[in-house]
Amino acid sequence: MAINHYLYTNLLKMTDFNQNEEKPESNPFMPLYFAVVLVIGIAAGYWLSFNSVDAGAGGKGKSGNSYSKITSLLEYIKLDYVDTINEKQLVEKTVTSMLQSLDPHSSYIPAADFAQVNETLEGNFEGIGIEFNIINDTIRVIAPISGGPSDKLGIKAGDKIIKVEGKPIAGIKISNKEVFERLRGAEGSEVLVTILRSGVKNPIDFKITRGEIPLYSIDISYMVRPGIGYMKISRFAATTYEEYLSAFNALTKKGMKKLILDLRGNPGGFLKAAVDIADEFLMDGLQIVYTEGRANPKKVYKATSRGSFENNPLVILIDEGSASASEIVAGATQDNDRATIIGRRSFGKGLVQDQRDLPDGSAVRLTVARYYTPTGRCIQKPYEHGTEEYYQEEIDRYSDGEMITADSTKFDKSKKFVTPGGKIVYGGGGIMPDVFVSLDTAKYSAFVNKLFYNGVITEFGFSYSDKIRAEILKKYSAEQFTNDYVVGDNVINELYTRAEQKKIPVPDAERTKSTVNLKQLIKALIGRNIYDKDAYYPIINQTDNSIKKAIEILEKP
Repeated sequence: MAINHYLYTNLLKMTDFNQNEEKPESNPFMPLYFAVVLVIGIAAGYWLSFNSVDAGAGGKGKSGNSYSKITSLLEYIKLDYVDTINEKQLVEKTVTSMLQSLDPHSSYIPAADFAQVNETLEGNFEGIGIEFNIINDTIRVIAPISGGPSDKLGIKAGDKIIKVEGKPIAGIKISNKEVFERLRGAEGSEVLVTILRSGVKNPIDFKITRGEIPLYSIDISYMVRPGIGYMKISRFAATTYEEYLSAFNALTKKGMKKLILDLRGNPGGFLKAAVDIADEFLMDGLQIVYTEGRANPKKVYKATSRGSFENNPLVILIDEGSASASEIVAGATQDNDRATIIGRRSFGKGLVQDQRDLPDGSAVRLTVARYYTPTGRCIQKPYEHGTEEYYQEEIDRYSDGEMITADSTKFDKSKKFVTPGGKIVYGGGGIMPDVFVSLDTAKYSAFVNKLFYNGVITEFGFSYSDKIRAEILKKYSAEQFTNDYVVGDNVINELYTRAEQKKIPVPDAERTKSTVNLKQLIKALIGRNIYDKDAYYPIINQTDNSIKKAIEILEKP
């Protein structure tokens, strides 16, 4: 089953971790960790003593330090508050507020959320193994995950899940979260799922044994032109580097000599994964990044001799959603004059978090250092005005015109750095691209956007795919479909009729542009519903301005 990557945005957004598979043996921020445990312990009814903290209070004992103030207040509330309180909830709110007051990326993860928050970085989860969407209040299978339990049992793209354990789940306004709760579970457990399949008269029951399902970091890799490969990395997780090597080798066999690496919308992840990817592009000994914090000495990460794409032309795509680990890769290659960076200013997250697991299954992610690109720039944007304004800044870029013109981009021009090749780069608020590409606000007509918002296009894509699935699979491979299939005018007229039935009239002034837009979108959706990502991305990317610019640069003699 696919992960809804937006369920835990505030916890996961733009987070780099100091550790990967291993935890450091010691950490200078252990006193804060112990303080958190102390707060939890007090609320649960037991006390811990911390000599190091008391000594720091000038010998005054527990009554003379700020930690005692927190625990005393909690105890006072517990004993004398007018109503009965939920001690666990109060403590968790206290811990959350304490961490949020530090910076936008230090966070507390409740035990109940820990597994799901971590799984996008660990690279797997346990469930039945499908990607799904909810269309017309019905769960539609976009694709079974290759090798997963559903794939092995024969569940297919386009199937409708109408019952789980005999209970109807269609037409009840089910949410993504409720789908997760019903279909996910421990490896080895079973769940009965009832499927309605196009062309099959009666529903089909599948008894699915849940298993471990891989989560992939690389959405797609394919050849966009002879000699030019394209690869999109959506996060930097524990498996990202291995996935990269597999995709890279496959592209190399197809004749790749130049690469477009798409990091747009990539919120980050493991620092180690970013370093490993950057290492593939940089010569032995070149600096990738360094980290440094008040209690964390400077640590420098350098490229090794293992890189396999160190001299070939490279373009990296970024935008306002590219953060942390993505900015490490973009910053390292830009500062070493290794890649052309295309797009818009990246998010601007230069803080590194370290995770500490707590005894009750919860965890704390604490900012322990900043990272710096090879020229010495820290690209962390300001956060002194609070978390709300910090994230609002990303939205303000639209209203300020930054998404449309490079001249409107706001950054600190005084923080100027020079690369070995003489190129000027800037710190203090994200990676500035070498080549600016504006947001294409006029890509789709207002009518097409309205069809999107009302779910008409997605719904039609599913229903039309069901009608032609067998014919398409018999005639085309994913690549042949991408290159040769043509959406006819009759298909678009059928969609227009569907729109009018939904009381969305087709404006005559927009009909020509809308028809061109819709032919591409419907083809992409048919490709996704039948071939998954292997046909979807190659079709939808054909009109992507950043990719077109990258191809233009790479095809220059």
